[in-house]
Amino acid sequence: MPHIAIHLSGKPDPALTRKTVQSVARLTQDVLGKEEAVIAITVQYVPHDLWFIGGRSLAELGRNAFHLDISVTDETNTKAEKARFIGAVYGAFEEMLGELHECSYVHVIDARAAAYGYGGATQEYRHQRAGV
Repeated sequence: MPHIAIHLSGKPDPALTRKTVQSVARLTQDVLGKEEAVIAITVQYVPHDLWFIGGRSLAELGRNAFHLDISVTDETNTKAEKARFIGAVYGAFEEMLGELHECSYVHVIDARAAAYGYGGATQEYRHQRAGV
């Protein structure tokens, strides 16, 4: 845990993909306290002419954008931690992409422990099994 889905504007770029994954994984560990071994990240690219903000494409606007969804187990992070994560992720992408449109979103999804898991077991099951 967690699962992270990232959409980046532009053409696929292996170097940017690697840098993105490393940066987001580091922030997920440092700010949200998640374990590296269970951080799963997918990255997809969307061409500038297919990404629209305010009815205009990023190609028209001459800007870049990203969207990041991260699913974490509910009640495992505070509001302050999530706010720091959102700010740090935005800053990291601003540095990596440049010309970043403000309408680049980070969505921290608080998933209920009984409805979220990996390896065939829910987070609730893991929590109870650990006796915490």
